[in-house]
Amino acid sequence: MPQDKVNILFLCSGNSCRSQMAEGWARQLRGGVIRAHSAGLEPRGLDPYAVRVMREAGVDISDQKSKRLKEVLDRDFDVVITVCDNAYENCPVFPRPVRVVHRNFDDPPRLAAQLTDEEEILTHYRRVRDELRRFVETLPDAVR
Repeated sequence: MPQDKVNILFLCSGNSCRSQMAEGWARQLRGGVIRAHSAGLEPRGLDPYAVRVMREAGVDISDQKSKRLKEVLDRDFDVVITVCDNAYENCPVFPRPVRVVHRNFDDPPRLAAQLTDEEEILTHYRRVRDELRRFVETLPDAVR
């Protein structure tokens, strides 16, 4: 009998970049074993640079939506992965018992905030995209 998929929520502050990229990677690379979701404490909309660098890597996240955490609280998650310190420090109590795993990733919009050269901006997004990919490739084993 096949094992059920692990239901994972990637939680971030804004659900615009890091958690969206993690959800996209999980669907693309680990869709056979993970049911991926993402949400944010204060959603800010999907970051166009995140969409762009994921598309460069062959993953289309353009149809994903930036969601508020309360929109997904009714789901029965096995694991919540906070991908930024703010989300971890402000992680709410979930209605059902859930394992919370923290892994902080740099915030590309913050790193690129003062930059004007598009290639420099994209360098930050690409680095974090690739770090998220390497992390997602270890799932679900890394969070059991």
